Amino acid sequence: MAELLCGEDPEPSDRFPAGPLFVPVRPGPSGCAARLFRTPVGDRTAVGFTSVRSLTVTLGPEQAWINQAEPALRVGRGGSAS
Repeated sequence: MAELLCGEDPEPSDRFPAGPLFVPVRPGPSGCAARLFRTPVGDRTAVGFTSVRSLTVTLGPEQAWINQAEPALRVGRGGSAS
């Protein structure tokens, strides 16, 4: 069986915990909610960064964020990120 390259696989091939993620959020009716982005094919997805620096470089210093574990981010795609 041929091994899929990470770019072809819908899930990363490396299945190890990412550690705490820094998730961009926006104000919502019940507090804050994960900020959603679009993939190249147009699907909506939540994004988690592995450092505050990478989040700030990408989205700017004014972007609000919360710490969240990878499993919680996967379960709460688009839901409240409290």
